[in-house]
Amino acid sequence: MGNDAAAGADEDGRHGGLSRQRVLAAALDLVDREGLSALTMRRLGTELGVEAMSLYRYAPGKTALLDGVVEALFLQLEDRLAQEWETAAHPDTAGPGWRAELQRIALITYQVCLDHPESATLIFTRMTEVPLARWAPAVLRDHERVLGVLWDAGFAEARAAPVLRAITAWVFGYVSVDLRAMVDNPDEPDPAFRLGLYRMPFQDLPRLRATAPALAEQGGPEGLAAGLDALLDHLTGGQG
Repeated sequence: MGNDAAAGADEDGRHGGLSRQRVLAAALDLVDREGLSALTMRRLGTELGVEAMSLYRYAPGKTALLDGVVEALFLQLEDRLAQEWETAAHPDTAGPGWRAELQRIALITYQVCLDHPESATLIFTRMTEVPLARWAPAVLRDHERVLGVLWDAGFAEARAAPVLRAITAWVFGYVSVDLRAMVDNPDEPDPAFRLGLYRMPFQDLPRLRATAPALAEQGGPEGLAAGLDALLDHLTGGQG
């Protein structure tokens, strides 16, 4: 999530036909297609048709490149939010405009993560390793965006902070559950063998074995929206 790599770029962000945004978009695309293990400077240079060394001005190492993939996700989130002005909240959602806007942000975040499942896992790991002040501007703007909605709705700093914390935990926790690996053998048509339930001792885990097929289904945007509504009700006392 760090943004130190941008310091070496030209004033307009371009050098030798490249731009930071183009490099990060290519890294995101590579991870989408082939997974995180495929992301190396050499491989990314091949994808862009340049020498690997020319990429170090945009990402000075593998860690910076991983942070850049997260940055690319949040840049895409910004683009989607700007393009989709209409409320994306679940039709059953009722309440004031600020809650509808939080629903819109949460649902589009969810959609972006599900569009890039391999890359989305980096959000969870990099948030725990990179200090807040070192996050890329696009990632910081995501928090600023939510705080702006809350402040405009009358939440002072002391009230806005726990709401932001809870929304972040709910949205990315929900995404991580929907993206978790469940399938043991994708070529197996029988659901029990597909999930590898025979690996779980029935006598020790009867409830988990019985529930696993339902857990393998994604909760979807409806579950995200309903949970966020319940969370906001609890945190705000139904404030309108």
